[in-house]
Formats: sequence, structure tokens, C-alpha cells
Amino acid sequence: MKLRVLGCSGGVGSGAHTTAMLLDDDVLIDAGTGVGNLTIEEMIKIDHVLVTHAHLDHVAFIPFLVDTVGSMRAKPIIIHAIPATLDILQKHLFNWYLWPDFTKIPLATMPYMRYEALALDQTICLNQRRITPLPANHTIPAVGYQLDSGQASLVFTGDTTTNDALWIAVNKIENLKYLIIESAFCNRKRDIAQRSRHYCPSLLAEDLKKLERTAEIFITHLKPGEAEITMQEINQCMESYHPRQLENNQLLEF
Repeated sequence: MKLRVLGCSGGVGSGAHTTAMLLDDDVLIDAGTGVGNLTIEEMIKIDHVLVTHAHLDHVAFIPFLVDTVGSMRAKPIIIHAIPATLDILQKHLFNWYLWPDFTKIPLATMPYMRYEALALDQTICLNQRRITPLPANHTIPAVGYQLDSGQASLVFTGDTTTNDALWIAVNKIENLKYLIIESAFCNRKRDIAQRSRHYCPSLLAEDLKKLERTAEIFITHLKPGEAEITMQEINQCMESYHPRQLENNQLLEF
């Protein structure tokens, strides 16, 4: 399996794009503005979108993706998420007011898009790739994902903060290779991080002590203008973990 980072920033501007990652060539993990880095030919190949949660920086390009290539495909794009997230997308995004309901276009029997509900900790298999939703602790219903090739696993936490349930799940993964975890704020904004249920370096350092597995750790969701100071703080308090900043166009194989 190959995971290509299309966007991993906590904001936009000067080449920064919000969260979107392409698994092989047919599965999106979130669909933030990073999807705009794909060609039309690449977008046509996308059969599945796995959504961590319904905040705009993670779903903004689902409407544009479906609108652009829906008529060019022989089958609908499947949007996978927990029921609470699907409910938000149906009521507040694909509601005919903010955007058309592409589960009914061109016909309800032949739509460009359809929904498929996921359940926490229940694995689905997409062409022999095992994908499991993991617990997240955010301001709205949210999950992370374990992506398991059979030989190795990658965990993407999505947006979260202090979360014992996540570490219980991660510590059960015997073939863990990569951990992509967020730190949306620097330490001077710890109060904002706590109220918005994100990590900052000091909160992340406290939680990483619960990790009982060895993994390569990448930091995502850094805010533009704060990325350098946030990574400095992360390296100061988590040096033994050797964390690295996730980068646009980075490719992880597992």
C-alpha cells in the first residue's frame, strides 16, 4: 500500500493545503483542499472517500470531486464515515442549499455518490486492504483510521486530543509502522487546543507516553505561521520519539 499526502496543513495559503491523503490510486482519506492537487485523470480513479469527521477542512473538496468527475465514471463514489458524520454531510452540505444532493443526481437509482456507514473498531476490506475506524476525541463525532496492508499498518488519528481509547486500540496493533498524529497549536495556545479538542506539543507529549509500540511518527495539521515553533516545541519535549513534520507530496509505503 502507498499513501500519498495531498494536503496536511491546518490552513491554506502559500502552497499549504488542508487534509487529504490518497491511498494507492482509488481511496481518499479525507478530502480537504489537497484534493485540488490531483489531475482529472487521477480524480476519476477515486472509488472511495473515508471521512474522519465533517469539519470543512476535511470535507471541502468532496462536492467538487463528485461534481467534476461523477459523470465520467461508471459507478458512484462511495463516502464512508460513521453515521453521525454522514448525517451532518446530508443535512448541512449535500442538502440542495449549500450543494446539490449527488446521491440523487442524475437519478436516485444511478447516483454519482452514495453513503456507506462505518462502525467504530469494525474493519472493512477494500480490495484486500483492511481499514478500521479508531476512537477520536474532537468537538464533533470523529474517528481516526488504521490502514493495514497485511504486512504493516499506518494509523492516522484525524483531529483529536487527549484520548485514552485511541492508545488502547493502537497498542493492540502488532504490525504498526507509521503514526500520523496532529498538533494543531503551539504551547502558548494550549487553552485553545483543549477547548477545540486538538493537541498542542505539551498535550501530545503527555499522551505519547501511553504508546507501547514502536512507530515512525509524523506530525500533521500544523497551523500556517506556527509550524516552525510548534515543531521546535515537539522536538524539545518528544526528542526520543524522533517525530517529523508531515509534508505535502510525501509518500509512505507499507
